[in-house]
Amino acid sequence: MSDTKQLVSLPPLFQETFKKIIEIVDNAHKTKTTRRILRSTLRDLNPLLQEINKYNENLDPPREEIKTLIKEKDAGRECLRRCWSRIWCKKDDSIIDSGGGDDKHALVMANDVKQTLIKVREILQVLNGENFDEKFNGGPTKGPCSVPENPDFSFGLEEMLWKLKMEVLKDGVSILGLTGLAGSGKTTLATKLCWDKQVKGKFGGNILFVTFSKNPKLEIIVERLFEHCGYRVPEFQSKEDAIHRLGFLLRKIGKSPILLVLDDVWPDSEPLLEKFKFQMPDYKILVTSRVAFPKFGTPFILKPLHHEDAVTLFHHAAHFGGSKSNIPDEDLVQKVVRGCKGSPLAIKVISRSLSHRHNKLWQNMVEELSQGHSVVDSSNELLTCLQKILDVLEDKSVIKECFMDLGLFPEDQRIPVSALIDMWIECYGLDDDGREAMAIINKLDSMNLANVLVARKNASDTDSFCYNNHYIIQHDLLRELAIYQSTQEPLKQRKRLIIDKNEHKREWWLDEKQKGMIGHMFSKFLRFCVKPKQLKVSARALSISTDETCTSDWSNFEAAEAEILIFNLQTKEYCFPDFVEKMSELKVLIVTNYGFHPSELDNFKLLSSLSNLKRIRLERISVPSLVTLKNLKTLSLYMCNMNQAFESDTIPISNRLPNLVELSIDYCNDMVEFPISVCDITLLRKLSITNCHKLCALPTEIGNVENLEFLRLSSCTDLEVMPDSIGSLSKLTLLDISNCLSLSRLPEDVGNMYNLRNLYMTNCARCELPYSVINFENLKVICDEETAASWEALNPNLNIEIPQVDVNLNWLFH
Repeated sequence: MSDTKQLVSLPPLFQETFKKIIEIVDNAHKTKTTRRILRSTLRDLNPLLQEINKYNENLDPPREEIKTLIKEKDAGRECLRRCWSRIWCKKDDSIIDSGGGDDKHALVMANDVKQTLIKVREILQVLNGENFDEKFNGGPTKGPCSVPENPDFSFGLEEMLWKLKMEVLKDGVSILGLTGLAGSGKTTLATKLCWDKQVKGKFGGNILFVTFSKNPKLEIIVERLFEHCGYRVPEFQSKEDAIHRLGFLLRKIGKSPILLVLDDVWPDSEPLLEKFKFQMPDYKILVTSRVAFPKFGTPFILKPLHHEDAVTLFHHAAHFGGSKSNIPDEDLVQKVVRGCKGSPLAIKVISRSLSHRHNKLWQNMVEELSQGHSVVDSSNELLTCLQKILDVLEDKSVIKECFMDLGLFPEDQRIPVSALIDMWIECYGLDDDGREAMAIINKLDSMNLANVLVARKNASDTDSFCYNNHYIIQHDLLRELAIYQSTQEPLKQRKRLIIDKNEHKREWWLDEKQKGMIGHMFSKFLRFCVKPKQLKVSARALSISTDETCTSDWSNFEAAEAEILIFNLQTKEYCFPDFVEKMSELKVLIVTNYGFHPSELDNFKLLSSLSNLKRIRLERISVPSLVTLKNLKTLSLYMCNMNQAFESDTIPISNRLPNLVELSIDYCNDMVEFPISVCDITLLRKLSITNCHKLCALPTEIGNVENLEFLRLSSCTDLEVMPDSIGSLSKLTLLDISNCLSLSRLPEDVGNMYNLRNLYMTNCARCELPYSVINFENLKVICDEETAASWEALNPNLNIEIPQVDVNLNWLFH
């Protein structure tokens, strides 16, 4: 087909654009840059058309003109695809400017009309009782209720897996129960069931995996289900409202079969299980618990492993990543395995702990395990068994302490590695770069006392100060072990004090003997009628978990010696207790809200009196205006609303945070412009702004941060330009702009950054390189293939590395 015939057959919307292309086809040279420009001609319109189409799916019936518009767009794309092979041209910026400007304006107007119609429909839904927002992406997506990673290895579960699968694949509504002692492999079995091909074939994307934990909160579970399924998360007025919305959500996605896994359900949560029962076809619930719930039928009981399977599991775990020579004679192995009594958790932890250790230690473990009853008779006896492992830890003074610190965080929640590094650097004197802390974390991981999860692997993580993508997850029984170790001392003498203040545990300040003596009813009377005496604790670390059901009275509490303070919140608002003002030794403050919507903090001004406070980490918090913290070195904001944080007042931010060295801002999507006032903090050496998708530009004043050494801007997808003043950052050694998809060019003077050693540019193919990059001699560039070609053309002598693409989807679970 000739160009003229192509032009005649092309729909009117794209005729002008195609004319422009034809004019330059035969007059220039073939380049990658030109191909990218031509590809983007229609691609720029594609998101808008898709959005209109999504709106259109929610309006009955669809308008024919929109269908025609989409067909024209597809026809234009096909026509352009045919002519790619004929394109021999040099760059012509007019293509971009002439890509159907009037037609795009018409599309915007059509989109506005569609938005208005959708809003009207939403109002009608509210009036009809359908008070939740509909998504437009066509189906459930990955999210916080996704199935965990498929276990690398498991043994002895095949028979039970087959039985569960047959029951799940049956037609009809049912609730299945799976029970077993702690550490018996219930979660592993449930996970493998969800990854089974036949199960996935039936339920598809409607497999929802919810961890209940010991004190579940209905509203938070429903929030996560909404987020997981791709719907806007509502704010619930009450538990009844949350249940009502949950019913709408399940019926919405229930056009296909649903499998809901409720993992780690505790006995007190049986009434809550009832809230998840809805009369729907092909809706199944699998409940895993340490106890059976007779009301929901006869459960499947997961028994201890047979000896042969236990030995196989032991061998696999013991020389995982090593050789069989790590293990002594088989007789000792058989004895240790028998001592574990078929508990998969005990087998895996003990095998890893004994690997590479001398025979005497194995013999000591055999003697310890041979005393007393089976380790699976109760959770307490399994804890006693696992406790013996801590006796074989190297450098107990640090590693054992770090293990017990994991108990400061809530069960079944991912623990940010960056938070642990902050704690351990300040309290144990580890290196500021976090490498010693990571070595301890890897040691705990190698012993199966904790598992390291890398949510999304960035090449720059190993070279920079930032571990934002690293987390620790821990079996709840190992967390109980850490807490048990921490509670062996009397309350007032403990190194760690873990306070859980909620509707189930309000009398936290009573020790176990007092609770047993006064009884449940008298404890209620005591709680409301008698104030406790002044309670002074000498704990080095204080962890407080609270929800909205509990009102706090801290008037008689004092923790002046604490160096670490952790708040685990499930509240919309929280007011710092007055005792915080007197925590003169406090070095690290970590505040995490585990709800979906950011929590409002009050009484933040109390922190201004804490002269030793060095590090603050806030997660899902609406950050108030920062107070004067003259010795603060590190500030980390994760998924926060921070539009008030750096507001100007009578005291400049450089005077409020004069010694700030490190600032990390991650997933803070209310930040459109970077606060100019931060550029006045002259001591700032490390600045990380990642996953802030609305950030479109950096201020020119960024060049004033003369001591900056690390600058990370990765995954700021709307960032279009970097100011030329970046070139004046003469001390910068690392720059990360990976996944800055909209970045059009590097500053002209970037080649003047003679100390720059590492530049990360993966997925930055659109970013043009200035001529000054020829000045680099010792620079290492980590990038994709297309970006590498641009660098090789200008400076072929550089060290250019193309990392392997990471397809891990764990980053979607934040």
